Amino acid sequence: MKGGLVKWGFRGNRVLDEASKLTVRGVLGTVMENLRNDGARPIIPLGHGDPSSFSCFKTAPVAEDSVVEAIRSAKFNCYGPAAGISAARRSVADHLSLNLPYKLSAEDIFLTVGANHAIEVILSVLARPGANILIPRPGYPVYEARAAFSNVEVRHFNLLPEKGWEVDLDSVGALADDNTVAIVIVNPGNPCGNVFTHEHLKQVAETARRLGILVIADEVYNHLCFGSNPFVPGGVFGTITPVLTLGSLSKRWIVPGWRLGWIAINDPNDILQKHGLVESIKSYISISAEPPTFIQGALPQILEKTTNGFFSNTIEILKEAVDVFYTKLEEIPCLTCPQKPEGAMSCMVKLNLSLLEDIHDDMDFCIKLAREESVVVLPGAAVGLKNWLRITFAVDPAALEDGLERMKAFYLRHAKKQGEADEDQIVSL
Repeated sequence: MKGGLVKWGFRGNRVLDEASKLTVRGVLGTVMENLRNDGARPIIPLGHGDPSSFSCFKTAPVAEDSVVEAIRSAKFNCYGPAAGISAARRSVADHLSLNLPYKLSAEDIFLTVGANHAIEVILSVLARPGANILIPRPGYPVYEARAAFSNVEVRHFNLLPEKGWEVDLDSVGALADDNTVAIVIVNPGNPCGNVFTHEHLKQVAETARRLGILVIADEVYNHLCFGSNPFVPGGVFGTITPVLTLGSLSKRWIVPGWRLGWIAINDPNDILQKHGLVESIKSYISISAEPPTFIQGALPQILEKTTNGFFSNTIEILKEAVDVFYTKLEEIPCLTCPQKPEGAMSCMVKLNLSLLEDIHDDMDFCIKLAREESVVVLPGAAVGLKNWLRITFAVDPAALEDGLERMKAFYLRHAKKQGEADEDQIVSL
């Protein structure tokens, strides 16, 4: 201290400041600042994947009953083991093993505070000087944010809309080098709404093996499929290359606020164990937070006793919503969906700016749409595709139809006259 002035030795973390701007929450926050608060019309939230606020999307009664029973038992008021309660880990292992050609054990499972925590754990243990990771474009932006915080370089490979959002495997090979540690695959696809085929996932695994890297299989939307392709777990290919599966209760059970996720090690050849990665996960988990113990206590019953009827009902609601979405979207000329969604809860839609007046880009579109119509959608730039939109269809079908009608009205209000639009089209060609 000199002359009565204190020289403070602390400052905010600039990496965190920048990383937070990459998240869906950060971008949606900017869009939602422009919402009208006059209460004239309800807000239609088509920008984030949380259907739990709509009455047609409710969790399974057995899930609610299991949590109540766990709380009232007074057996789960204490701290839990760092990796998770043994019975809960075993129930996840048994649940995932139903769709695998080999059996997982409780030791292959680490419970996390939701899937975002699982991403944090994996990227933290993979971090080393010079390391890089391959993530899809478009993709889930938390990977990029966590990689930035862990000082891991991100390299984007493309998903191809003209091929049902398949991975551009040629670009994957060109991007990888000796410092590449993993490739991220999100299936069913967020944000694209696609479902990868068995053959394509096998090709991804074989590519990863050739490059000497592991696969991070993000399966938060597992089994939420309503098209021609069934869900195939990435762990099926664990004998080809090591696969770390990320999952959670949040989407399939419609309880995103319960914050219960997991990391599953699909590695029958013990490659990850031999290279110390499993021990690193254990070490990180030991200094990290664990999910609430009463949710862990309820987990075995939730996984074992939820009926197929509950899951089928969710699929039917999503299928109906997709039909409404796809039909109504065709009435809005400036928006094009390259493929009808087959899974998950959202899809990517191409924005044709040449048909619009006074709309500069996808962010401008979303801000003005929120201001004028009280409809919230996510700018594609937030997930890696500028001048696209990510639209969530996991809302009440009536609300979805209302939201799309408002988007149509917005288009008509901002549409260029036909002659001007044709002129712009010619210029763009």
